[in-house]
Amino acid sequence: MNHRKKLVALAAAVMLTSSLPAAAFAESANIPAAAAASGDAAVSDGGMDVPAAVKVSKEKAESLARQMVKIPKEYTLQGASLSADALAGGKRSVWGLDFVYKVNGKNKGSIYVRLNADNGQLLDYSTYLDNPSAKPTYPLKVEREKAQQIAYSFLSDIAPTYKDQVKFNPEYGAQQLPPLTGEVRHTLRFDRIVNDIPYVDNYIELDVDSEGHVLRYSLQWDDTIKFPKVDAKLTADEAKKKLIEQAKPELRYILPYNAQAPSKPVLSYDMGAFAIDAVTGKEVQSGYINPSLVSETPVADKPLGEAPAAVNLTEDQAKKAVLAAFPIPSSAVFSGSSYYENTDESSGATVANWRLDWELKNGKETVGSASATINSRTGLISSFYSYPYNNQAVSAKPALSYDQAEAKAVDAVKKQLPWIADELYIVKRDKSQYDPDKVPHIDSYYFNFVHKINGATADYDNVNVTIDANTGEVRSYDASINPYKYPEAAPKVITPAQAIEKWMTYYRTELTYYLTQNYVYQGQPIPVEKFKVMMAAGEIQPTDVEYNTDAQLIYRLVPRQLDESIFLDAASGEWKNRETGDVTQLEKPKATDIDGHWAQRQLELMVAYKALDVKDGKVRPNQIVTRGELIKMLVLAMNSGRSPILYGASEDAAASTSFKDVGTKNQYYVYIESALQQNLIDIGDGSFNPDGKVDREEMAELIVRALGYNSLANYEDLFNISFKDAGKMEKKGQAAIVVGLKIMTLSGGSFQPEKQVSRAEASAAFFRFLQTRAELQEAPLRN
Repeated sequence: MNHRKKLVALAAAVMLTSSLPAAAFAESANIPAAAAASGDAAVSDGGMDVPAAVKVSKEKAESLARQMVKIPKEYTLQGASLSADALAGGKRSVWGLDFVYKVNGKNKGSIYVRLNADNGQLLDYSTYLDNPSAKPTYPLKVEREKAQQIAYSFLSDIAPTYKDQVKFNPEYGAQQLPPLTGEVRHTLRFDRIVNDIPYVDNYIELDVDSEGHVLRYSLQWDDTIKFPKVDAKLTADEAKKKLIEQAKPELRYILPYNAQAPSKPVLSYDMGAFAIDAVTGKEVQSGYINPSLVSETPVADKPLGEAPAAVNLTEDQAKKAVLAAFPIPSSAVFSGSSYYENTDESSGATVANWRLDWELKNGKETVGSASATINSRTGLISSFYSYPYNNQAVSAKPALSYDQAEAKAVDAVKKQLPWIADELYIVKRDKSQYDPDKVPHIDSYYFNFVHKINGATADYDNVNVTIDANTGEVRSYDASINPYKYPEAAPKVITPAQAIEKWMTYYRTELTYYLTQNYVYQGQPIPVEKFKVMMAAGEIQPTDVEYNTDAQLIYRLVPRQLDESIFLDAASGEWKNRETGDVTQLEKPKATDIDGHWAQRQLELMVAYKALDVKDGKVRPNQIVTRGELIKMLVLAMNSGRSPILYGASEDAAASTSFKDVGTKNQYYVYIESALQQNLIDIGDGSFNPDGKVDREEMAELIVRALGYNSLANYEDLFNISFKDAGKMEKKGQAAIVVGLKIMTLSGGSFQPEKQVSRAEASAAFFRFLQTRAELQEAPLRN
């Protein structure tokens, strides 16, 4: 009992002190650098003397940390490290301190602190508390706006010299969806402001939980950066025009995960974020897609063979196929095989493969190994690897040039994938990476290919080939080509200009600074590419080169903060959810008919998670909720707001539906199937009636099932049931539980089991369900 009391007291102390209210520690936080300095030349740590030309000793660093972060005395210093942070114009010495609290040898809490070893400035702070009895609260005690005030008070005391150089970033860390539990950390960032321009790579970041405790703090700052004063730059409108001119949207096939059926490729328009110089307008940071690297022509102008026919390879047939395709010497010894099958959830097809292994021999000595994977149903080899163990002498120059190796790779791809040779494009490479005059010991060349169908890249397919630079043999081969069906002709899509216009509503244009490294060798500046080549060739050492860092002013594209991953459908021009393929929108719907409603907050929660639809700006709070809507609310609430995923979905709609009136195209299908799988509903007569109305007794049973108390509810004698209308009810125990837990309420002493439930009433019930479920979490009796 005393042990448990101590744990509870400590937990309360840590959570209280981690909030660090401004008035509680203002005197100890603002410790001047002079007072922190000790002048120690060495640090004693665990009996060892560690050279340390720093002003703050380990003992002083520990003392400062305990004062600033209010570390309870029960926490002991377990480890200390002294390291250096690289800065643009030098380096910074840093103390890293680990404090832990243990009970019976088990870690119950930890606090990590990083301090500037020259002036004692707090750089980082994070906490962890193993407190399973802590219960989250909902609704939140501290929302994001209040957390911002707490964070600013914290940094005003901990980092007073920086607080006037930062500006709150309202976009960063903002949750688009209201939280479904009280276990929430508000992540808040304050960007550094230089010349009235945010430098977003320097910032102060904090995590504040829903109780108002500061659980993490990080000061990312470099005072050695020299920022240019730019008098003439592009305006925001001019920059946006330049960005549009240089944008490169690309057609790509993607695979949204459709929980209602096997995945099918969807044609999308992709456009990566990039940046331009704020003065010249020239591109300085490429988007993640760079079509210019891909060859303009495929490896063949027409198919060179037929697609593989259905087969059923034996082990011996699989071995012969691999030996005919790739260079495995006759002296190699077959060392084993394995056969395995699995169902591809994205396509619904069963895949069967042979994995084959060989030992490469030189007499009795094993000098390497080889392996291959081959699809036993198609004969398609998906991978081949050959590894020589011995370190053979490598000639000064490889026997094959880059172009010769490329021809070998192309030939290998034509041989293995002849039916799509006209759809495979080699990715161009900077040949200077393989210049034998500059790069020593070239033993292999690496090539990769992209798969394009009617000019659109298949995002999920790839082919990679490695060619031995001396023998010209294939050292490795990987091919992932999915057997999807595509239209024979390119489908009609929106224009690139229309795609750019859509993407520019997704991105915002931001003016900021970007750091670039400049290299000087023998008094002359050299490009970073040349520096890397010279380093790789061993022509220069790092100490031979001087470098400095410049801050460049740029305009960059910054994506929106969304609660879902999206893509742009190339055919319709609509935004769609990347996981489900459902149509979505960048601007979330807002209901105009719930302001001031008694259940406004609860209704907003359901609208945000799309549990309730908004039509013409209205959510219709007093309309009777349907069975489909209620099940969707319940499943979303139990799944932390995420849509459920149904595995093993079939193309056969009749075979994959449990209820005859809820087909796979029904908007509530995945939620109803999920509820059935979780035993929240029964199959009954095989009909669900998703558009039917819901009464209070039915909702009570659903909630009790979700809480896991339905079996208990059947023992009605356990409950003091005093409802005036109890005689009209079949589910008395369920009603007693939801009333006892204050999830549902009585009206004049009556439960009113047959009364239909409005959308507002259902929203309020699930709002309280979330809070109650959290409160019912029980700490283990014994750890």
